[in-house]
Amino acid sequence: MNIEDKFKNLNKALAPSIEIEGKNYLYFGGTAYLGIPQNTSFIKLFIEGIKKYGLNNGTSRGNNVQLGIYNEFEAFTASKYGTESALVSSSGYLAAKLTVAHFANRGTLRYAPATHPSLWINGDPGVQGTFTQWTEDLLREINQSKQQKWVLVSNSINNLWPEIYDFSFISKINPGKEVILIVDDSHGIGVLNEGSSVLKSVPQTDHVQVLLVASMAKALGVDAGLILGPQRLIEELKQTDEFIGASPSSAAGLYAFMHAGDIYGQSYEQLMLLNKEVSLFLETSNWHFAKDFPVFLYKGEDLEKKLLKNNILVSSFPYPTTSSPVINRIIICSWHSKQQIEQLKSALKS
Repeated sequence: MNIEDKFKNLNKALAPSIEIEGKNYLYFGGTAYLGIPQNTSFIKLFIEGIKKYGLNNGTSRGNNVQLGIYNEFEAFTASKYGTESALVSSSGYLAAKLTVAHFANRGTLRYAPATHPSLWINGDPGVQGTFTQWTEDLLREINQSKQQKWVLVSNSINNLWPEIYDFSFISKINPGKEVILIVDDSHGIGVLNEGSSVLKSVPQTDHVQVLLVASMAKALGVDAGLILGPQRLIEELKQTDEFIGASPSSAAGLYAFMHAGDIYGQSYEQLMLLNKEVSLFLETSNWHFAKDFPVFLYKGEDLEKKLLKNNILVSSFPYPTTSSPVINRIIICSWHSKQQIEQLKSALKS
Protein backbone atom coordinates (compact mmCIF):
# COMPACT_ATOMS: atom_id res chain seq x y z
CA MET A 1 0.00 0.00 0.00
CA ASN A 2 1.49 3.35 -1.02
CA ILE A 3 1.44 6.36 1.30
CA GLU A 4 -1.54 8.01 -0.47
CA ASP A 5 -3.68 4.92 0.12
CA LYS A 6 -2.69 4.87 3.80
CA PHE A 7 -4.11 8.36 4.20
CA LYS A 8 -7.47 6.87 3.13
CA ASN A 9 -7.32 4.08 5.72
CA LEU A 10 -6.52 5.86 8.98
CA ASN A 11 -7.07 3.98 12.23
CA LYS A 12 -7.06 7.03 14.47
CA ALA A 13 -8.95 10.31 14.80
CA LEU A 14 -8.31 13.24 12.50
CA ALA A 15 -6.19 15.86 14.20
CA PRO A 16 -3.84 18.73 13.29
CA SER A 17 -1.02 16.18 13.23
CA ILE A 18 -1.44 12.62 11.95
CA GLU A 19 1.15 9.90 12.57
CA ILE A 20 1.63 7.16 9.97
CA GLU A 21 4.43 4.61 10.27
CA GLY A 22 6.30 6.71 12.79
CA LYS A 23 6.17 9.89 10.69
CA ASN A 24 4.07 12.95 11.58
CA TYR A 25 2.11 14.82 8.90
CA LEU A 26 0.53 18.19 9.52
CA TYR A 27 -3.10 18.11 8.38
CA PHE A 28 -4.68 21.18 6.76
CA GLY A 29 -7.94 19.74 5.43
CA GLY A 30 -11.42 18.72 6.51
CA THR A 31 -14.21 20.89 7.89
CA ALA A 32 -13.56 20.93 11.65
CA TYR A 33 -13.08 24.69 11.45
CA LEU A 34 -13.36 25.25 15.22
CA GLY A 35 -11.32 22.17 16.14
CA ILE A 36 -14.14 20.75 18.28
CA PRO A 37 -13.37 17.03 17.66
CA GLN A 38 -10.07 17.41 19.55
CA ASN A 39 -11.18 20.02 22.09
CA THR A 40 -10.69 18.42 25.50
CA SER A 41 -13.20 20.71 27.22
CA PHE A 42 -15.88 19.85 24.66
CA ILE A 43 -15.10 16.14 24.93
CA LYS A 44 -15.58 16.42 28.71
CA LEU A 45 -19.03 17.92 28.13
CA PHE A 46 -19.84 15.19 25.63
CA ILE A 47 -18.93 12.51 28.17
CA GLU A 48 -21.17 14.25 30.71
CA GLY A 49 -23.95 14.03 28.15
CA ILE A 50 -23.32 10.32 27.60
CA LYS A 51 -23.50 9.66 31.33
CA LYS A 52 -26.76 11.60 31.53
CA TYR A 53 -28.51 10.39 28.35
CA GLY A 54 -26.64 7.30 27.14
CA LEU A 55 -24.78 6.65 23.90
CA ASN A 56 -27.70 7.16 21.52
CA ASN A 57 -31.48 7.31 21.28
CA GLY A 58 -33.09 4.58 19.19
CA THR A 59 -36.62 5.94 19.55
CA SER A 60 -38.27 8.28 17.05
CA ARG A 61 -39.55 11.77 17.83
CA GLY A 62 -43.08 10.41 17.43
CA ASN A 63 -42.62 7.93 20.29
CA ASN A 64 -44.88 8.20 23.34
CA VAL A 65 -41.77 8.16 25.57
CA GLN A 66 -39.15 10.77 24.65
CA LEU A 67 -36.15 12.64 26.00
CA GLY A 68 -36.95 16.25 26.81
CA ILE A 69 -33.55 17.52 25.66
CA TYR A 70 -34.65 17.55 22.01
CA ASN A 71 -37.32 20.16 22.68
CA GLU A 72 -34.93 22.04 24.97
CA PHE A 73 -32.24 22.03 22.28
CA GLU A 74 -34.64 23.29 19.61
CA ALA A 75 -35.76 26.16 21.84
CA PHE A 76 -32.12 26.92 22.70
CA THR A 77 -30.91 27.04 19.08
CA ALA A 78 -33.89 29.08 17.89
CA SER A 79 -33.06 31.67 20.55
CA LYS A 80 -29.32 31.50 19.86
CA TYR A 81 -29.66 32.14 16.14
CA GLY A 82 -32.62 34.51 16.34
CA THR A 83 -35.43 32.53 14.72
CA GLU A 84 -38.93 31.60 15.82
CA SER A 85 -38.40 27.86 15.81
CA ALA A 86 -35.97 25.02 15.17
CA LEU A 87 -35.88 21.33 14.27
CA VAL A 88 -33.03 18.93 14.98
CA SER A 89 -32.45 15.86 12.83
CA SER A 90 -29.86 13.09 12.74
CA SER A 91 -27.79 14.76 9.99
CA GLY A 92 -27.45 17.87 7.88
CA TYR A 93 -28.12 15.77 4.80
CA LEU A 94 -31.50 14.71 6.17
CA ALA A 95 -32.31 18.28 7.24
CA ALA A 96 -31.67 19.54 3.70
CA LYS A 97 -33.52 16.67 1.97
CA LEU A 98 -36.51 16.99 4.29
CA THR A 99 -36.82 20.75 3.81
CA VAL A 100 -36.42 20.89 0.04
CA ALA A 101 -38.65 17.87 -0.58
CA HIS A 102 -41.45 19.37 1.52
CA PHE A 103 -41.39 22.90 0.11
CA ALA A 104 -40.20 22.42 -3.49
CA ASN A 105 -43.75 22.45 -4.87
CA ARG A 106 -44.83 25.60 -3.02
CA GLY A 107 -43.88 27.78 -5.97
CA THR A 108 -41.60 28.12 -8.97
CA LEU A 109 -38.35 26.43 -7.94
CA ARG A 110 -35.01 28.09 -8.64
CA TYR A 111 -31.55 26.85 -7.66
CA ALA A 112 -28.46 29.00 -7.20
CA PRO A 113 -25.16 27.88 -8.78
CA ALA A 114 -23.04 25.26 -6.95
CA THR A 115 -25.76 24.08 -4.57
CA HIS A 116 -24.88 21.04 -2.47
CA PRO A 117 -26.23 17.66 -3.71
CA SER A 118 -28.29 17.29 -0.52
CA LEU A 119 -30.46 20.13 -1.82
CA TRP A 120 -31.18 18.55 -5.20
CA ILE A 121 -34.58 17.08 -6.05
CA ASN A 122 -34.04 15.48 -9.45
CA GLY A 123 -30.26 15.44 -9.88
CA ASP A 124 -27.91 18.32 -10.55
CA PRO A 125 -29.97 21.39 -11.52
CA GLY A 126 -27.04 22.42 -13.74
CA VAL A 127 -27.11 26.14 -12.95
CA GLN A 128 -24.02 27.86 -14.34
CA GLY A 129 -22.42 31.25 -13.82
CA THR A 130 -21.68 33.34 -10.75
CA PHE A 131 -23.92 33.84 -7.76
CA THR A 132 -24.03 37.58 -8.41
CA GLN A 133 -25.22 37.12 -11.99
CA TRP A 134 -27.76 34.57 -10.79
CA THR A 135 -29.26 37.03 -8.32
CA GLU A 136 -29.53 39.73 -10.97
CA ASP A 137 -31.24 37.41 -13.44
CA LEU A 138 -33.48 36.00 -10.71
CA LEU A 139 -34.63 39.41 -9.51
CA ARG A 140 -35.56 40.36 -13.04
CA GLU A 141 -37.45 37.10 -13.57
CA ILE A 142 -39.38 37.23 -10.29
CA ASN A 143 -40.34 40.89 -10.45
CA GLN A 144 -41.43 40.72 -14.08
CA SER A 145 -43.29 37.41 -13.78
CA LYS A 146 -47.00 36.95 -13.11
CA GLN A 147 -46.09 33.97 -10.95
CA GLN A 148 -46.62 34.93 -7.30
CA LYS A 149 -45.04 32.04 -5.39
CA TRP A 150 -41.34 31.14 -5.53
CA VAL A 151 -38.96 28.74 -3.79
CA LEU A 152 -35.27 29.65 -3.90
CA VAL A 153 -32.51 27.22 -2.88
CA SER A 154 -28.87 28.15 -2.26
CA ASN A 155 -25.77 27.52 -0.19
CA SER A 156 -24.64 30.35 2.07
CA ILE A 157 -21.06 29.82 0.94
CA ASN A 158 -19.15 28.27 -1.92
CA ASN A 159 -16.55 26.61 0.29
CA LEU A 160 -14.61 25.04 -2.60
CA TRP A 161 -13.95 28.26 -4.50
CA PRO A 162 -14.26 30.33 -1.36
CA GLU A 163 -17.03 32.91 -1.69
CA ILE A 164 -19.48 34.18 0.90
CA TYR A 165 -22.78 34.90 -0.81
CA ASP A 166 -24.61 38.23 -0.53
CA PHE A 167 -28.34 37.82 0.11
CA SER A 168 -29.19 41.52 0.15
CA PHE A 169 -30.96 40.97 -3.19
CA ILE A 170 -34.04 39.57 -1.45
CA SER A 171 -34.93 43.03 -0.15
CA LYS A 172 -35.43 44.04 -3.80
CA ILE A 173 -38.00 41.34 -4.51
CA ASN A 174 -41.45 42.78 -5.20
CA PRO A 175 -43.34 42.75 -1.86
CA GLY A 176 -46.35 41.32 -3.65
CA LYS A 177 -44.51 38.01 -4.12
CA GLU A 178 -44.50 35.06 -1.71
CA VAL A 179 -41.02 33.58 -1.42
CA ILE A 180 -39.46 30.74 0.57
CA LEU A 181 -35.66 30.98 0.66
CA ILE A 182 -33.87 27.78 1.73
CA VAL A 183 -30.21 28.38 2.61
CA ASP A 184 -27.71 25.63 3.40
CA ASP A 185 -25.36 27.11 5.99
CA SER A 186 -23.42 23.93 6.75
CA HIS A 187 -20.05 25.58 6.14
CA GLY A 188 -21.03 28.94 7.59
CA ILE A 189 -22.73 28.20 10.89
CA GLY A 190 -20.28 28.77 13.73
CA VAL A 191 -17.95 30.75 11.45
CA LEU A 192 -19.88 33.46 9.61
CA ASN A 193 -20.83 36.77 11.23
CA GLU A 194 -18.51 36.48 14.23
CA GLY A 195 -19.26 32.84 14.90
CA SER A 196 -23.01 33.00 14.37
CA SER A 197 -24.70 32.08 11.08
CA VAL A 198 -25.66 33.48 7.68
CA LEU A 199 -29.01 34.60 9.12
CA LYS A 200 -27.44 37.73 10.60
CA SER A 201 -26.71 39.02 7.09
CA VAL A 202 -29.98 37.98 5.40
CA PRO A 203 -32.50 40.86 5.25
CA GLN A 204 -35.76 40.28 7.11
CA THR A 205 -38.84 40.97 5.00
CA ASP A 206 -42.51 40.12 5.36
CA HIS A 207 -42.76 38.43 1.96
CA VAL A 208 -39.59 36.26 2.08
CA GLN A 209 -39.61 33.41 4.60
CA VAL A 210 -36.10 32.12 5.29
CA LEU A 211 -35.31 28.53 6.26
CA LEU A 212 -31.74 27.72 7.26
CA VAL A 213 -30.59 24.11 6.99
CA ALA A 214 -27.21 23.01 8.25
CA SER A 215 -24.97 20.15 9.22
CA MET A 216 -23.68 20.68 12.74
CA ALA A 217 -20.88 18.18 12.10
CA LYS A 218 -18.50 20.75 10.64
CA ALA A 219 -17.57 23.84 12.65
CA LEU A 220 -19.88 22.92 15.53
CA GLY A 221 -18.53 19.36 15.86
CA VAL A 222 -21.89 17.66 16.59
CA ASP A 223 -23.39 14.83 14.53
CA ALA A 224 -26.78 16.42 13.95
CA GLY A 225 -28.73 18.41 11.40
CA LEU A 226 -30.47 21.70 12.09
CA ILE A 227 -33.38 23.58 10.50
CA LEU A 228 -34.14 27.14 11.64
CA GLY A 229 -37.01 29.32 10.52
CA PRO A 230 -40.58 30.57 11.03
CA GLN A 231 -42.59 28.54 13.52
CA ARG A 232 -45.38 27.73 11.05
CA LEU A 233 -42.99 26.22 8.54
CA ILE A 234 -41.02 24.30 11.16
CA GLU A 235 -44.24 22.85 12.57
CA GLU A 236 -45.14 21.63 9.08
CA LEU A 237 -41.83 19.77 8.87
CA LYS A 238 -42.42 18.21 12.29
CA GLN A 239 -45.62 16.66 10.97
CA THR A 240 -43.88 14.85 8.10
CA ASP A 241 -43.45 11.09 8.13
CA GLU A 242 -39.69 11.48 7.73
CA PHE A 243 -39.35 13.56 10.89
CA ILE A 244 -41.76 11.51 12.99
CA GLY A 245 -40.30 8.16 11.93
CA ALA A 246 -36.56 8.92 12.00
CA SER A 247 -34.32 8.32 15.01
CA PRO A 248 -32.83 11.61 16.25
CA SER A 249 -29.19 12.47 16.83
CA SER A 250 -27.35 11.54 20.00
CA ALA A 251 -28.56 13.58 22.96
CA ALA A 252 -25.00 13.73 24.33
CA GLY A 253 -23.80 15.93 21.48
CA LEU A 254 -26.75 18.28 21.89
CA TYR A 255 -26.08 18.51 25.62
CA ALA A 256 -22.44 19.41 24.94
CA PHE A 257 -23.42 22.05 22.37
CA MET A 258 -25.83 23.74 24.78
CA HIS A 259 -23.13 24.04 27.45
CA ALA A 260 -20.19 24.99 25.21
CA GLY A 261 -20.77 28.69 24.61
CA ASP A 262 -17.38 29.75 25.98
CA ILE A 263 -15.62 26.93 24.12
CA TYR A 264 -17.07 28.03 20.80
CA GLY A 265 -16.22 31.66 21.51
CA GLN A 266 -12.59 30.93 22.36
CA SER A 267 -12.22 28.58 19.39
CA TYR A 268 -13.61 31.20 17.02
CA GLU A 269 -11.17 33.83 18.31
CA GLN A 270 -8.27 31.40 17.82
CA LEU A 271 -9.47 30.59 14.31
CA MET A 272 -9.65 34.25 13.32
CA LEU A 273 -6.14 34.93 14.65
CA LEU A 274 -4.68 32.05 12.63
CA ASN A 275 -6.80 32.90 9.61
CA LYS A 276 -5.59 36.50 9.58
CA GLU A 277 -1.96 35.39 9.69
CA VAL A 278 -2.39 32.97 6.78
CA SER A 279 -4.45 35.50 4.79
CA LEU A 280 -1.70 38.09 5.01
CA PHE A 281 0.88 35.51 4.00
CA LEU A 282 -1.08 34.23 0.98
CA GLU A 283 -1.89 37.57 -0.62
CA THR A 284 -0.59 36.51 -4.04
CA SER A 285 -2.17 35.84 -7.42
CA ASN A 286 -1.94 32.05 -6.95
CA TRP A 287 -4.43 32.02 -4.08
CA HIS A 288 -8.13 32.77 -3.76
CA PHE A 289 -9.95 33.17 -0.45
CA ALA A 290 -12.78 35.08 1.23
CA LYS A 291 -12.42 37.43 4.19
CA ASP A 292 -12.68 35.68 7.57
CA PHE A 293 -13.28 32.25 6.03
CA PRO A 294 -10.45 29.75 6.69
CA VAL A 295 -10.30 28.05 3.28
CA PHE A 296 -7.58 28.96 0.77
CA LEU A 297 -7.80 27.77 -2.83
CA TYR A 298 -4.58 27.27 -4.78
CA LYS A 299 -5.03 28.17 -8.44
CA GLY A 300 -1.81 26.47 -9.57
CA GLU A 301 -1.07 22.75 -9.89
CA ASP A 302 0.45 19.96 -7.79
CA LEU A 303 0.16 21.72 -4.44
CA GLU A 304 -0.58 18.41 -2.69
CA LYS A 305 2.56 16.72 -4.04
CA LYS A 306 4.77 19.68 -3.26
CA LEU A 307 3.60 19.95 0.35
CA LEU A 308 3.62 16.19 0.91
CA LYS A 309 7.41 16.34 0.49
CA ASN A 310 7.35 18.55 3.59
CA ASN A 311 5.04 16.14 5.46
CA ILE A 312 2.01 18.37 5.05
CA LEU A 313 -1.44 17.11 3.96
CA VAL A 314 -4.00 19.40 2.34
CA SER A 315 -7.47 18.99 0.84
CA SER A 316 -7.03 17.70 -2.72
CA PHE A 317 -9.70 15.93 -4.80
CA PRO A 318 -11.57 16.30 -8.12
CA TYR A 319 -14.86 18.21 -8.08
CA PRO A 320 -17.75 18.21 -8.97
CA THR A 321 -17.24 14.80 -10.61
CA THR A 322 -14.47 12.21 -10.38
CA SER A 323 -13.32 13.28 -13.85
CA SER A 324 -13.15 16.98 -12.94
CA PRO A 325 -9.87 18.81 -12.29
CA VAL A 326 -8.39 18.40 -8.81
CA ILE A 327 -9.17 21.22 -6.37
CA ASN A 328 -6.33 22.00 -3.96
CA ARG A 329 -7.13 23.88 -0.76
CA ILE A 330 -5.51 24.67 2.56
CA ILE A 331 -7.98 24.68 5.46
CA ILE A 332 -7.11 26.30 8.77
CA CYS A 333 -8.76 25.10 11.99
CA SER A 334 -8.67 26.28 15.58
CA TRP A 335 -6.78 23.16 16.58
CA HIS A 336 -3.68 24.34 14.69
CA SER A 337 -0.91 25.89 16.73
CA LYS A 338 1.15 28.95 15.88
CA GLN A 339 4.13 26.67 15.37
CA GLN A 340 2.21 24.53 12.87
CA ILE A 341 1.19 27.65 10.94
CA GLU A 342 4.85 28.66 10.81
CA GLN A 343 5.75 25.20 9.46
CA LEU A 344 3.10 25.59 6.77
CA LYS A 345 4.38 29.05 5.80
CA SER A 346 7.95 27.75 5.65
CA ALA A 347 6.91 24.88 3.36
CA LEU A 348 4.98 27.24 1.09
CA LYS A 349 7.97 29.55 0.79
CA SER A 350 10.11 26.67 -0.43
